[in-house]
Amino acid sequence: MSPWDQSNPPRFQPDYSALAELLDQPLHESKIASSGNWADAIDDWVAAELRRAGFPEDEVWPRASFPRVLPREVALLLKNATPELQSQLERLIGRTSGVASADARILGRAYMKQVDVVIAQWSRGPELMISTKTMMSSFRKNLPNRFEEAYGDAANLRGRYPLASIGFLFVMRASVLTESGTLQRAIDMLRKLNSPESYDSTGLILLDYLDKPSEFDRVEILEDEVPEDLRAGVFFDHAISRILDVAPVDVHVRVRERREHNILPLDSFEA
Repeated sequence: MSPWDQSNPPRFQPDYSALAELLDQPLHESKIASSGNWADAIDDWVAAELRRAGFPEDEVWPRASFPRVLPREVALLLKNATPELQSQLERLIGRTSGVASADARILGRAYMKQVDVVIAQWSRGPELMISTKTMMSSFRKNLPNRFEEAYGDAANLRGRYPLASIGFLFVMRASVLTESGTLQRAIDMLRKLNSPESYDSTGLILLDYLDKPSEFDRVEILEDEVPEDLRAGVFFDHAISRILDVAPVDVHVRVRERREHNILPLDSFEA
């Protein structure tokens, strides 16, 4: 089902219930954000939303199955192998350094960067690179450092991939609302990061949860507290539009069809 609604122009409708479900597990296991479990859950959700938009499952990293990063061409080989050969190849891949990885590391203009969510394949290179950052406490203290890092990462990636779609998704605990002026500073910085020389899309998600939840308590996403231009739906719209705008019309046909709710008279070119 298309994640875009029927409005004109169509608007991307994020599946927040899926995000909340992914975050519920580390919450109830008392695995705090610093453990990395929350960050992994957010990355998995962003990747799932891109697959929901129509991008091929093996071109979106992290993948939905192990290994999290695997070249699309290797994944095609595995799918077309006999069950016996597939099992042998999977074992060989697991033992061979550089074929599969837990993280996507991409060379920018000045240094290697671990990128949280990527769309890539051999013939087109990286088409989308999204950095996700979480901040659940110490907002005022850590906010300047987060955005200083974000500016540097954008320049590094943009310098080598000028046509790629580059995004920055910031996830904060809703307790930031109790700190006078802090959320407004974050909003201002996200808007300034959204520029031709930095990021094509920036977004903000606010999470509300209890420190000691019962089995019935759930993570809530407070969309109404986020300005419309920074909501996740707009973030995905801008990120995906950038990919489609710089690619020929017969590339990513499935994504175009889902966005337009129409079958296009095009032969999909998927090298």
